[in-house]
Amino acid sequence: MKSRIVFLALVMTLVLSFGVLAYNEAPMLKEKVDAGLLPPVDDRLPEEPLVIEPWHEIGEYGGTWRRVAFGVPDIRLDENLTAESLVRWTTDGADVVPNVAKAWDISDDAKVFTFYLYPGMRWSDGEPFTAADFDFWWNDVILNKEITPVPPTWVTQAGKLPEFKVIDDYTIQFAFSEPYGTFLRLLAHQSHIMTRYPAHYLKQFHADYLSSDELEAKTKDAGFEYWYQLFANKEDPLANSDLPVIWAWKTARRSPGEHIAERNAYYWKVDTAGNQLPYLDYMRHDIVEEQQILTLKAATGEVDMQIRHMNLEDLPLYKTNEERYGYKTLLWDSGLASGYLYYFNFFHEDPILRDLFRNDDFRRALSLAIDRYEVNDLVFMGQGKERQGGVVTQSPFHVEGTETNFAQYDPELANEMLDHIGLTKRDSEGYRVLPNGERLDIVMDIVGERGFPEVSELLAGYWKDVGVRMTVNTLERSFLVTRANAGEWIASVWQNNRGLTPEVEPVFLLPGGGGLGQVNHWRQWWDSDGARGEEPPAGPICEIFELYDQVLTTADTDEQVELMQQIVKLNMDHIWYTGVVGDLPQVVIVKDNFMNVPENGVFDWVQKTPGPEAPEQFFIKQ
Repeated sequence: MKSRIVFLALVMTLVLSFGVLAYNEAPMLKEKVDAGLLPPVDDRLPEEPLVIEPWHEIGEYGGTWRRVAFGVPDIRLDENLTAESLVRWTTDGADVVPNVAKAWDISDDAKVFTFYLYPGMRWSDGEPFTAADFDFWWNDVILNKEITPVPPTWVTQAGKLPEFKVIDDYTIQFAFSEPYGTFLRLLAHQSHIMTRYPAHYLKQFHADYLSSDELEAKTKDAGFEYWYQLFANKEDPLANSDLPVIWAWKTARRSPGEHIAERNAYYWKVDTAGNQLPYLDYMRHDIVEEQQILTLKAATGEVDMQIRHMNLEDLPLYKTNEERYGYKTLLWDSGLASGYLYYFNFFHEDPILRDLFRNDDFRRALSLAIDRYEVNDLVFMGQGKERQGGVVTQSPFHVEGTETNFAQYDPELANEMLDHIGLTKRDSEGYRVLPNGERLDIVMDIVGERGFPEVSELLAGYWKDVGVRMTVNTLERSFLVTRANAGEWIASVWQNNRGLTPEVEPVFLLPGGGGLGQVNHWRQWWDSDGARGEEPPAGPICEIFELYDQVLTTADTDEQVELMQQIVKLNMDHIWYTGVVGDLPQVVIVKDNFMNVPENGVFDWVQKTPGPEAPEQFFIKQ
C-alpha cells in the first residue's frame, strides 16, 4: 500500500511536469478563480500533491454529505472524517503510509524520527504550511505549562520528552533518549493534533506574542478569565470558523441543530486524473439528542454515509428499510474484541470490596456465570463470538484459544468458586453476604447505548442465579465520567475497542483502568516512577507493565509481537477486564448514490475510521 502511494505520487509528478495533464477543480472554486477571488488551482496545490487513488472510480464534483451527531463535539471532523496526521493507517489498519509527511527516516535504534513535508502545501487561508507550524505546536503549546500542564504520554518515552528540531522549512525531527518502537503507529493515531496549530493565526492569541495589556483586553472581550481559555477557544476547529485548517472540509457555520463544513480550496490532495479533492462541496451534521432519533434518520434515508453510532442491535431495522429508502447496510470488520466489557474498581475505598475485586477467582466465577450464547443471540444478532476481550482474532497479537478462557457457561462451577473464596453466607433473598455482614451489591455504571442496557439486564439475571446482586445504573456520559474520575464507582462497562493494534493504546490490556474516565493508579505510578498513583502489587500485574515497557522500546517487529502475545496471555488468564461477545462487525450505512465507499474496512478508535478509507474521494453520483 505504501509503495503504491509513493509510486502514484512519482507518476503524477512526472506527468504534470511534462504538461500532459492539468489540475482540475470544483466548479464552486472555479467561479471564485474567474471572479479573481481565489488563485488558480495550480497555485493552491503543493509542488507534489499527495495522490489518492479512488476506490472504484473517478468522482464527480458537488453535493452535500449528510450525517448525524450527538452535539458538536461528537462530529469528529478533525479526527475521523478528516484526520490529517503525519502518517495514515492503511485501510486494513495493519500499517501506516505517507500523509502530511511525504516520507520519513527512522534511525536503526528507533530513537530519531525525521519527517519530510510537502513544499508548497498551504492552510485553508492560503498561508504556507511549514515546519514553523510544528515548531509553534511544540514550543508554544506542548511546552507551555498554562496550555499543557502535563505533556501527553504519547510524546514521551521513558517519561521524557524528545528533543524536537526544525531541520529546514519542510523537515522536522524528534530525537528520543530511549528507543520508541511504537512511535510511528502512535503518530497515525494521534498526530492529527500536531497539524491543527497554524502559527500565523494563533500567535495573535498567545501570551508569548502579545503585550499583557493587549492580551488581557482580547481575553476579556471574548468573555474569558484567562488567556489560555481564549487560546483554547480559538484553536477549536468546530467552534471557530476563522481557524485555518489543512483538512478537506472546514467549519463554515453552525447552529444548535446543525453544523456545516465546506470544502477547503487549498486542500493538498488530488486523484489520479489530477482532480483536486475533495469531490464533495459540503458536509452537514444534524445535531440530535437521542440515539433513537439518529437511528430513525439513518433508517429512513436521511444519512448518506455513516459509521459512528450505527449499532448492531439496529441491524434488522436497517436491513428492512434498505430498498424503500435507497441505501445499503455494510458490515465492516472492527477492532471490537468485545462489544460489552465490564471491569471492577480495583481502587475502591472499601477494603473489602477492593480485595474482592482484585481476587482472580471472583472475576473468573462471575465470567463463568454468563450465558454468552444467549447474549450473542438476543443482543448481537448472533453476529459475534462468545469470548473474552483483549484483541480481535485478526490481530497479530491474537493467541489462539486464550479468548475462551473462563468464557464457557458453567453456573455450577461459578457457585463452587464463589463458595471457595469465602462468600458462603446468604441473606433472606438468597444473595451472598460479605464478611462484614453486608450484602454484596454490585452497581454497574453504564451509558444507555450500544446494547449496554440489554446486556446488563441479562447479566443481572445470570449473577442472581449464583447469588450475586447486580443493579444497573444508567447515566448520561458526562455524569459517568465524573463519577469515574472521582473513583465513585463499583463496576462499569465500555466496548473493548482498540483490539486490532492495542500496542498503540493498551487501555484494556494494562490492568487497573477502564474505558470511560476510570483512572489507572497503577499505571500512573509506573509511568511516573512512583511520583503519582499507587504501586502495583508484585506478580503478574508488575510483569505486564514490564512487558509493555519492552514493547515500547524495541524496534524489532517480531519481538513486539512476541511481547504483546505474552501480555494477551496474562490478560486472558487473569481477566482483569471481562468480555462477553466479541469479534463483532460494524454496521455502515451507505446511500445507493454515495460512491467510492469500500465494501469492507476496519472500524476502530485507534484507526480513526473512516479516515483510512479516504473520505475526500467519496462522492455523490448525480
